Amino acid sequence: MANDWKDCSLGDAVELKRGYDLPQKERLPGDVPLVSSSGVTDTHAKAMVKGPGVVTGRYGTLGQVFYVEKDFWPLNTTLYVRDFKGNDPRFISYFLRDVDFLAYSDKAAVPGLNRNHLHQARVRIPTDPTEQRAIAHILGTLDDKIELNRKQNETLEAMARALFKAWFVDFEPVRAKLEGRWQRGQSLPGLPAQLYDLFPDRLVESELGEIPEGWRHSTIGKEVTVCGGSTPSTKEPEFWEGGQHCWATPKDLSALKFPVLLDTGRKITDAGLAKISSGLLPVGTVLLSSRAPIGYLAIAEAPTAINQGFIAMKCDGALPNVFVLPWCSESMDAIVGNANGSTFQEISKSNFRPLRVVVPSDPVLTSFTRSAGSLYRQLAENERESRSLAQLRDTLLPKLISGELRVPDAERIVGAAV
Repeated sequence: MANDWKDCSLGDAVELKRGYDLPQKERLPGDVPLVSSSGVTDTHAKAMVKGPGVVTGRYGTLGQVFYVEKDFWPLNTTLYVRDFKGNDPRFISYFLRDVDFLAYSDKAAVPGLNRNHLHQARVRIPTDPTEQRAIAHILGTLDDKIELNRKQNETLEAMARALFKAWFVDFEPVRAKLEGRWQRGQSLPGLPAQLYDLFPDRLVESELGEIPEGWRHSTIGKEVTVCGGSTPSTKEPEFWEGGQHCWATPKDLSALKFPVLLDTGRKITDAGLAKISSGLLPVGTVLLSSRAPIGYLAIAEAPTAINQGFIAMKCDGALPNVFVLPWCSESMDAIVGNANGSTFQEISKSNFRPLRVVVPSDPVLTSFTRSAGSLYRQLAENERESRSLAQLRDTLLPKLISGELRVPDAERIVGAAV
């Protein structure tokens, strides 16, 4: 094994170069990815580097490494690989993830990397390109499945949002019947024939304007249990050390790609939990960040306690969480409009509870819950799988890069996972 790997400086393995300035006003419409220290953030008409390429942050966000298939423009906050020196590009994208960039950063408030210092880092790298490609294939198989799940979840979330908007914002099924566009026994796009009798064929005046006949207007505070949270003293180790209960802050939601909270960055003990009046909120609770900023949303997929930066909605009434979640999104202007505060905007529970909501008939809600619930369950399952695959990738990566784990053994592990 020792002959297959060599110890060298990072600069002997690849040459890194600083990215290029491109002010916002000089960017032109196009499909060339602009890569910043946090990934692809925009597009442009012209590329500066031929793909495939590898980019990492030089300034600001450090430690993330991005593999770019097509020609691209690395921005000046990045370092990109100018010379792979015969190494496989996708392998290098994983290889660089195993480098401790922070050890070569300055100690400024916004950390930065000096490429000359980074080039001196001592590394261990397989010399055989076939071995490199095999390692990249194994890790890439996991990343490809994670990316497939992400794309599928984008579609699932869009379908759920579109269904909510059509039924409960635009009242499209009711209008289609009212205007004669939907007849009994007929199916329209998104409106199968069996749903025809669920919807009324009239709109009536209400305090909220026209709503479907037989539906009612209410306030969100009457339809769900609204509660908040708190932060037990962080100076008391008994509240935190060895904690086993999820405890969420808005930061936990800020990193989510989809509105599914599977875990939290910090855990709380039984003693800490006893200090939070709302206790451990049940699975299915809808969480809305109520300040700094207002608007992060997720459904808790694990029992979770929360800090003071949330409005939590326990959906223990007529409205299910798969209705309440998109209702919050559609009502965000009203939510923000009812916020106040001098230091930062915050929506209080007392200002949130009176917000108006149109409550559909039970049969319509049941049908919607069945459809939207199925979409959401698949989305949540995809997120769980992606989380597990990412953990497996991060476990295998240093072992494969160093040669501790060889390709055949890793292939068996990954094959069982995907």
